[in-house]
Amino acid sequence: MIKNMTGDQITLQVIKAIKENKKKDFEAILDELQPYDVAKLYESFPEKHKTRFLLFLNPHLLADLLEELDTDEQHEVLNKLGIEKTSKVLDLMDNDDLASLLEELSPERITALLSGMKKEESKIVRDIMNYPPETAGRLMTNRFVWIRNYYTVREAVGKLKSFADFAETLNYLYVIDEQRRLVGVVSYRDLLIADADEAINTIMYERVISVSDMMDQEEVARMIERYDFMAIPVVNAENVLVGIVTVDDIIDVVIQEANEDIEKLSASGKSIDFDTKAFVAAYRRLPWLILLLFIGLVSGKIISSYSETLEKAVSLAFFMPMISGMTGNTGTQSLAVVVRGLISNDIDKKVITRLIGRELGVGLIIGLTCSILISVIAYVWQGNFILGIVVGSSLFLTLIIGTLAGTVIPIVLYHFKIDPAVASGPLITTLNDIFSLITYFGIATLFIHKLM
Repeated sequence: MIKNMTGDQITLQVIKAIKENKKKDFEAILDELQPYDVAKLYESFPEKHKTRFLLFLNPHLLADLLEELDTDEQHEVLNKLGIEKTSKVLDLMDNDDLASLLEELSPERITALLSGMKKEESKIVRDIMNYPPETAGRLMTNRFVWIRNYYTVREAVGKLKSFADFAETLNYLYVIDEQRRLVGVVSYRDLLIADADEAINTIMYERVISVSDMMDQEEVARMIERYDFMAIPVVNAENVLVGIVTVDDIIDVVIQEANEDIEKLSASGKSIDFDTKAFVAAYRRLPWLILLLFIGLVSGKIISSYSETLEKAVSLAFFMPMISGMTGNTGTQSLAVVVRGLISNDIDKKVITRLIGRELGVGLIIGLTCSILISVIAYVWQGNFILGIVVGSSLFLTLIIGTLAGTVIPIVLYHFKIDPAVASGPLITTLNDIFSLITYFGIATLFIHKLM
């Protein structure tokens, strides 16, 4: 029906169906759309049509719609639905998505919404919300299929068919014992090739890769990436199966963590996007920038303390921006490499030693290449061989210092359980400015009599 329609044409057809009260036409159009497209369609509607659009949606479509909207729009939709319909929709939502939706509301509002849900669903959501933010427990869902270890393949397939609509993913069946402890896992492939009367405990994998309910979400993402899972089981301290984390939630985590790291690397603090107001954006950036401003004053103090050196060899000033800029650049490059590596690799002393050694080697190669080049340029430009030596040797040392600073600082923060991304680019650059100026003017002072 909508195969060859543009987005605008679909919108017009949906509005027409709403105006003419043709619910069948409305549902026929939406049946061919993905939940994401339904959400975008809703967002594109004029305000006067949004409420009627929601009233035309059945609870299942409303649940899908809510999971695709951002937090503010989710709350807007809930406010437009009646209490009875809201309860039905919340019962159908994935528990982890519902927990994320509710955490932004007041305690009174949360209690009111949960009290209207089915008791079993409400308890599960409460349990998820009791976990600390950004842990596996907060990320997991209970919508998965488990089977007992004494089942036959026929019984397992029967249960799988019964719960097919309930489960968020059907790639694996998780095997538990009488105490609900996770003892194995069975894939679809295992069920397909096994005999119908074969016992599950004879075909299941007993070495199950699982994560703790208190594990940080970044580590969960690393586990799924490492083993190429579509989902991973979550267990508590007693190895009781309490949920699963699916790959679609991990993709959201990866994007969220990447955005947070970019914000920290750029020293912009909390999230700033295209819709953030100017005052809010400025307020979020100012703390870091004011801190860096005062740190930057140290650079001015260093220059003033070497004013006599500058007066005797004014040509030194020509190379100051290049020295400080190159040091900051190489430090930021190393910082980006190290932060990315800390996220994607298992870290131990051997890895850290190899990384620092590698970056030291990089600094030596880059420093030697750039110092030779700038020494020749300084000599040709100013006609002073000693000036070329001073500038070249200063750049050589500062590039090594900058590379090591960009490597060591995030590793030290990581060791002390601090997010290494807080070693932001501007901070590394500002510190390297100080190191480079001290090195540059220190060497220049040693050779001042030959520079005059």
